[in-house]
This record gives sequence, C-alpha cells and structure tokens, in this order.
Amino acid sequence: MGDVNRLYDVLRRHPTTVDGFWACVLLVTSLAMIGSTAADSPGSPYFPSRWLAVVAAVALSAVVLLRRRAPNRALGLAFGTGVFQVAADVPPMPGNFAFLVIIYTVATLPPRLPSRLALAGGLASPVICELRWPTEVLDGDGSRTSVAVGNVLFLTVASCLAWVLGDSLRTRRAYYAELEERATRLERERATQARMAVAAERARIARELHDVVAHNVSAMIVQADGAAYVLESEPEQAKSALRTISDTGRQALTEMRRLLGVLRGEDGEATSQDYVPQPGVEQLAELIDQVRDTGLPVTFRIEGRPRPLPTGVELTAYRIVQEALTNTRKHGGPHAGATVRLEYTPDALTVLAEDDGQGSPLGRHEERGADGRGHGLIGMRERVGMVGGVLVAGPRPGGGFRISATLPLDGGD
Repeated sequence: MGDVNRLYDVLRRHPTTVDGFWACVLLVTSLAMIGSTAADSPGSPYFPSRWLAVVAAVALSAVVLLRRRAPNRALGLAFGTGVFQVAADVPPMPGNFAFLVIIYTVATLPPRLPSRLALAGGLASPVICELRWPTEVLDGDGSRTSVAVGNVLFLTVASCLAWVLGDSLRTRRAYYAELEERATRLERERATQARMAVAAERARIARELHDVVAHNVSAMIVQADGAAYVLESEPEQAKSALRTISDTGRQALTEMRRLLGVLRGEDGEATSQDYVPQPGVEQLAELIDQVRDTGLPVTFRIEGRPRPLPTGVELTAYRIVQEALTNTRKHGGPHAGATVRLEYTPDALTVLAEDDGQGSPLGRHEERGADGRGHGLIGMRERVGMVGGVLVAGPRPGGGFRISATLPLDGGD
C-alpha cells in the first residue's frame, strides 16, 4: 500500500509526464492501426491517405499532451482535428479517445463556456461520425440502423459521462475552495476580534490606571505640600500628613498591583474581575473623606431610595466622582469647593459632581493632549457609554465645572 501511495504521489507531482505517456500510447496505437489496415480488410477503417491520418493522429495526441497546460487551446485543437478528419476522410482511430479526455478536462475547470462547447461537440460527434462513415454489417442479416443507433448511443453516453465526471469534480473543488475560504475568513475574523478585545482591555486598564494614579498621586501631592508648609510650625500635623501620604501610597500600590496582575495572568487562570478593584457607591463616603483630608471641602448627599445597583453602574459612578474631585483639586484653585450628589430614580442613577473653582479653560476639557491631559473626561465618556448612559461635562454658568452622568439601572453587569 505504501508503494502504491508513493507512486501516486510521484504521478501527481508530474502531470505533464503522465499526459505525455498517454499521448504516446494513443499515438502508437493509432499509427499501428493506420499502418496495418488495407482497403480490402473487412470491418476495418480504410484510410485513403495515410499521411493525412498520421497528421490527425499526431494532433489528437497533442490534445492529450496539452490538456492541463492549455485546456482551451487543446479543445480548439480537438475541434479542428475533428473537422479535418471529416473533410479529409480520416475515419475514427484510437487517438479519437482524446475527445473524451478533453471533454472531461474542460468540464473540471471553472469557465462554463468551454465546458458547454465541449459537451455540445461530444453530443454532435457520434451523429456526424455515423453519417460520414456509416456502420457496415458484416453478416448481412443484422439491421444496419439498429447497429448505427447503438453506436451513436454508446458514444453519446460516453461523452455525457465524461462531462458529468468532470463537472462533478469541478463542483467538488469549488465546494472545498469555498470551505477553505470560509475557514480563512473566520480565522481572520477571530484574529480581528482578538485584537479588538486586547485593545479594549488595554483601554480599560489604562482608564483604571489613570483613575487610581491620578486620584492617589494628587492626594499625595496635596498632603506633601501641606506637610512641608507646617513641618516646623506644627510638627504633629505634618506627621499626620505624612501618615496619610504613606497610607495613600500603599493603597495606590495595591490597586496598581491588582491591575498589573491582569497583564501577568497566564493560561487563563486570572481574569480582570480577579484583579481590578471594584469600588461602588458604598465606598464614595470613604473617598470623599479622603478628599476632605487633603483640604478640599466637599458636600455629599444622596437623594431617592438607595438600592442594589449593577456592578458596572456602581464602578462607573465611583470613577466619575473620583475623577471629578481629582480635577477639582488640580484645576479648581486654592479656594474651590465641590458638591457631589447621587439621585436614585426608578430607572436610572444620576451622578452630579460640580465645583465653584476656576473651571477649565475654554475648550480644554474637550482636548486630548499628548501629555495625557483630557484623558480623564474621555475615559468618563467611554465608561458611561459602556453602560448605556449619558454624560454632560462643561463649565458652570458663573464659574466652576460640572459633570452630570445619567446611568440606566438595567446595564453594566
């Protein structure tokens, strides 16, 4: 079995050699028939001009030889040779088997016109052959008509069978090609989806890092400035500020380690839910107390009836308040104050964070600079959009800045 497979592989890798072999077989058998027949041989074809018969035999062998390399030209050569045989009175010979071969070959190829022409020629050839070289009945008792009809039917069925086999192979090849194309397309789509998922995860981690780092580092800077200011006059207050800096730094470091754990996770053992901190509205009081410790007065109130919220909505609300208070500390000025309000309605949670500070320069809150400024509000909009909410941010009339987000309570899990 192994030897047969190796032989098949060799033949498949050298199709021209195989076609050349069969072309030689047809040529040799045709020449043998041409050379051995005579005018007085009963039941055998008679070739008035053997040289013309040799030309036809060579042309038919060339059809088999060229059928893979130039199938359309080979089909034209077969038609031309058939017309030449009829005109030169060269009766059928073994080389005419090339007609069946070329019919099969062009039927296996995608272009449909050559295939249909080959089928038409295969259907017409037996009739033309019988009319040009009528069948002779040797014993004189049989019906010439029945024998002729039998020959025509046999050759017609052979031509149709060759065409059907070739067309079936074409259909099967097209089906396999479509399957391969579909598999390739699905693979590309999976790769694209994977890249999009990676990009979305990186963007999400970047937002978390921005929120964690910006808030905690801002608080540490404020406490450090205050400690430096009162270091000599009020050492105890300076120590308290330094302790706050230490606690805030440890908290920031812990959250960053959890975030970076997502990037270090292997074999699917860790997910973003395992590492990313998920604070919610219950932690807002602690956040606001931490901000107040930095010297920023904050008014916090809750309206409506508090109730459990989707995880995504809780995290979004927390990050909006965190980013808003961080921006107030950075841009509001030394005398700014802030107000945070949560309003529960039957179908949404409204988060309002505003201050009465210096506000943002005209258009600055809509920019995204290379230095990272403006990324906070962009991250807010992305977060709110992910839970199907609406964010409105901009300067307040009369000074200050306002951020309002409406978060639907049916999303964000």
